[in-house]
Amino acid sequence: MFDDHCSGHHRERHRRSTWFGDLGLGAFDLGGGRHRGGRRGGRMFDQGDLKLVILQLLEEKPRHGYDIIKALEEKSGGAYSPSPGTVYPTLSLLEEMDYAKATLEESGKKVYAITDEGRKYLAENRTTVDDVLERLVQFGESLFGGRPMAGAHEAMGQLARAYARIVMRGGATPEQVQQIAEILRRAATELDAVG
Repeated sequence: MFDDHCSGHHRERHRRSTWFGDLGLGAFDLGGGRHRGGRRGGRMFDQGDLKLVILQLLEEKPRHGYDIIKALEEKSGGAYSPSPGTVYPTLSLLEEMDYAKATLEESGKKVYAITDEGRKYLAENRTTVDDVLERLVQFGESLFGGRPMAGAHEAMGQLARAYARIVMRGGATPEQVQQIAEILRRAATELDAVG
């Protein structure tokens, strides 16, 4: 689904999606690492941290870009989900540095695996990796009720990403816009009824 990153669509998504922070959805990182935390520039990771975390995930097993996004979402209890516009350029950088290698599957999707050089680099930075992963878990536990709310966080992220895809695609008819608005209003009404 996100493996069309080479087409350049992720750059447009990255550029235009930061407005989701204005909707109160910034915690789900729809477009470039936005979240409710105190890191520099409103980002979850300092420069270079994401590269190390992705290598750690690849050391566990080979993964698609989308798998990496989902793994980070799970580690944060659903509170943090990096955008494709953040993950895929990092994977390309890791390839260029010879820390990861991509293999094209029959489906046309790339699966990434760590290289020996990547394992060596990861070992040299083990303390930093462990600190970053611990910070990610703590962030998830401190935000919006933490792990007990993980399922709800994940569902909210799915809703926001589905809406973002419609907006970025453009060309919705007036009837479709009305249908979208009705779905969102209905969901809001049902949520209000819960509490």
